[in-house]
Amino acid sequence: MANEPENLVLAYLRRIDEKVDRLRDDVRELKTGLNSVRRDLIALAEADARVELMVDRQVERLDKIERRLDLRDA
Repeated sequence: MANEPENLVLAYLRRIDEKVDRLRDDVRELKTGLNSVRRDLIALAEADARVELMVDRQVERLDKIERRLDLRDA
């Protein structure tokens, strides 16, 4: 009978330890996924900046063409 409380406490501690281990694994997976999302967002931001630069260049070229052909409204 004296061993029952000790075993009960150990049993609870083991269950808590297992839950903490699962939580640690879940957090590790979440961090990995978050890092992947961050990398994707950085890549998208870089692509967006490149596209904006290309559009700006095309607008400049179009403006230049319109000026040369005298197609601009005064």
